[in-house]
Amino acid sequence: MTGPTVELTPDRASRPAPAAAPAPGLVRRITHHQLFWPVVALVALVVLCGLKNPTFLTIELRDGNLFGQLVDIARMSATPLLLALGMALVIATGGIDLSVGAVMAISLAVSLTYLDGAANPASVGTAAVAVLLGVAVALLAGVFNGFMVSVLGIQPFIATMILMVAGRGIAMLITQGQITTVTSAPFKFLGSGFVLGVPTPVIVALVMLVLVAVLVRRTALGMLLESIGINREASRLAGVQSRNITWLVYIVCALLAGLAGIVYGAPTMAADANNIGLMKEMDAIMCVVLGGTALAGGKFYLSGTVVGALILSTIERAVVIFHVPSQITPLFKALVIIVVCVAQSPRLREILRDGLARLRPRALPEVAS
Repeated sequence: MTGPTVELTPDRASRPAPAAAPAPGLVRRITHHQLFWPVVALVALVVLCGLKNPTFLTIELRDGNLFGQLVDIARMSATPLLLALGMALVIATGGIDLSVGAVMAISLAVSLTYLDGAANPASVGTAAVAVLLGVAVALLAGVFNGFMVSVLGIQPFIATMILMVAGRGIAMLITQGQITTVTSAPFKFLGSGFVLGVPTPVIVALVMLVLVAVLVRRTALGMLLESIGINREASRLAGVQSRNITWLVYIVCALLAGLAGIVYGAPTMAADANNIGLMKEMDAIMCVVLGGTALAGGKFYLSGTVVGALILSTIERAVVIFHVPSQITPLFKALVIIVVCVAQSPRLREILRDGLARLRPRALPEVAS
C-alpha cells in the first residue's frame, strides 16, 4: 500500500533570480537615436586626436583656471553654438537665416566703434553699454528679417540673403573701411576671461543654451515651432499665431548672432568687417544638421545642436593635430560631415538591416515523421 505522492518543489524564495535580460529592442533604440552617430563621430575624433597627441586629453589647473586642448575646444564651440541655437529655432519653422555671419560683423563693429570713441573704454560701464549697443543693433536686424519673412511673405532664403550681402557693407560703413582696434579689459573679458575657472565664452554659451531650452521646452513655444514647420497653414487654421512666432524666432536668432559676434571678436578687440563672421552661417547650419534636425522643418534637437558644435570645433583642432594642410582643411571638414550625415541616413539603415537579415541562417522546416 502506498501513500499519496507528494511533489517536492523548491521554495520560491530560495530560487535564484533570473538574470535581467536586456529590454527588447534596446540596442535598436540606441543605435536609431538621432544622437547616436554624431556622438560616435565626436568620440572617434577625440580618441584619434588623443592617440596622435598624448597631451590632448590633459586638462591642467593653473591659477585656478582650466587649460588644455579640450578646454580650448569648448571655448571654440561657444560661437558656433550661439549661432546654431538661433538657427535651430528658425529651421524648426521651415526657414533659414543666412545673415547671422553679417549680423556678427555689424554687432562687433558697433560695439568696438563705440568703445573707440568713448572717453574711458576701460570702464566696466562703458563696456556694458558697448555690448548693449551691439545686441540692440542685432535685434534690429532680426526685426528686419522677421518682417520680410512673416509679414511680406518673402522666402527666408532670399529675405536673409539681402542682409547677408548688405550687412557686411553696413559693417564697413560703421568702421569706415578700417580695422577698428580698441583696448578695453572688461570687453576683452567676454572672450578671453574666466568665471570660476571656466572660460567666459563657455559660460555665456551655456547660459544662452539653458535660456533657450527653458523657453522652448518648458513652454508651449517649442511645440508651436514644430507645428509651424510641419504645416504652417494647418497650424494657422488651428489658431497658432504663426506670423508672430516666426517673427520672434528671427529676432532671437539675430540676438544670439550679435552676442556671438561680440564673444568671437572680444579676444582680439579688432573689428575686421571683411572677415568677422565670414561663412559662419554655414557652420551654424552644419551644427544643426549634424545634430539631427531636418532642414525641412518640424522637430528640432537642442542637444544634437550642442554635439554638432563640438564636432565642428573638434574637427578644426584635429586639422592642426594631424598637420592637415590649410588648403584642404575645408575638404577634411566636409569628409567628416559627409560620413556622419550618411551614417544618419534612414535609407542606409534600411539597406544594412535588409543585408543583415539575408545573412542570418534560417531555421529548417520540420519534417513530419
